[in-house]
Amino acid sequence: MRFDILEHTLDNGLRVVLQPDTSAPLVAVHVMYHVGSKNERAGRTGFAHLFEHLLFQGSEHVPREHHFKLVQDAGGTLNGTTWFDRTNYFETLPANELDLGLWLESDRMGFFKPGITQEKLDNQREVVKNERRQAYENRPYGLAFETLLARAYDEGHPYRHPTIGYMPDIDAARLEDVHEFFDLHYGPNNATLVLVGDFDPAAALERVEAWFGEIPARPVAPRPDVPVPARGGERRALLRDRVQMPRVYLMYHSPCYADPDFEAVVILNYLLADGNSSRFEKTLVYEKQMAADATSFTWPTESAGMCFAVATARPGVAAADLETEVRDVIDDLLRDGVEEEEIEGARNRARRGLLNGRAGFGDRADAIAHAAVLRGDAAYINDAFTRYGAVARADVERVAREVLDPSGLTVLHVVPEEETS
Repeated sequence: MRFDILEHTLDNGLRVVLQPDTSAPLVAVHVMYHVGSKNERAGRTGFAHLFEHLLFQGSEHVPREHHFKLVQDAGGTLNGTTWFDRTNYFETLPANELDLGLWLESDRMGFFKPGITQEKLDNQREVVKNERRQAYENRPYGLAFETLLARAYDEGHPYRHPTIGYMPDIDAARLEDVHEFFDLHYGPNNATLVLVGDFDPAAALERVEAWFGEIPARPVAPRPDVPVPARGGERRALLRDRVQMPRVYLMYHSPCYADPDFEAVVILNYLLADGNSSRFEKTLVYEKQMAADATSFTWPTESAGMCFAVATARPGVAAADLETEVRDVIDDLLRDGVEEEEIEGARNRARRGLLNGRAGFGDRADAIAHAAVLRGDAAYINDAFTRYGAVARADVERVAREVLDPSGLTVLHVVPEEETS
């Protein structure tokens, strides 16, 4: 499956990617800004995510909460998300409502500052703090990745802190910080607009120019340095939590999204933990019955990559014993290699996942935006299927040796509060 990809850059630097598809009378409008939690300065963690909330609180010409009201009244859906490397805002609308989506996104890109007030900041600060309590602090295993990243990266590394931020930093956010963050990161020359759906490309580009063309470019803050940590030996952490069963997390430093070996690592993840025939499922869940579940995945980060193996213990299984079993499976793979049949199955499952993740207009717009911003290549959406299919057995065995190196491993045990490990 290949998609027509049309690209254009406005005079103000806004990158526009059009992907026409007349299979349904819908259009996805997706704006991705090249800013995330890695861009936050010390003492202001969580600010990119707090800022995402604020951009739904109105702008100069859009009253508070009307972004949601206008899109939903038109029969559409919308949301926004923040991650290490980017922040995105997106709507899926009936095709005849394209102008509505473009107007809303352009108004907050060009006219956000007049609509923000101290009262709105204080309100959304409390919303974010409640989100942290509910989704992190009071959820079983909710602080696991925060703990793991803090152990894996040294102080000051841009990927060390969680996107949600820390409570004292959220409390410290000021209105002046909001204005500064907007000026430094939310100009059109730091954004990519993706349209997917039922539209005429020439007419759509004309509407984009009409809504966004007069927004002036702004100076963009320098990109932070995000080094790949040196492999200085295994790191470990223990988190006591209100959980029923221990869970073990293994994190390895791995190729980032744009690295030529990224696809091989993804295939390795599928081989380890996707499907009943995968190594983790077959050995840990079914044969030895040590784990209730086990998974492996890679985050498609722009810079320093991360590869994870995560397993939840069955009743009566200690975290230390489960870790031993997980690492035994990995050691067996490193020692004996993989079978061609395993590779073929992993390739097929990975490519099926790609196809499923491109079916909807919104998901496809998201994939295009991520490729455009984090890889610098919107057309990767067309190349990925072939690249996954070209991963060979030797590629997987080589990246397994490079990535699954215990000298770059960070281990976290999450155990019930009354246990030690």
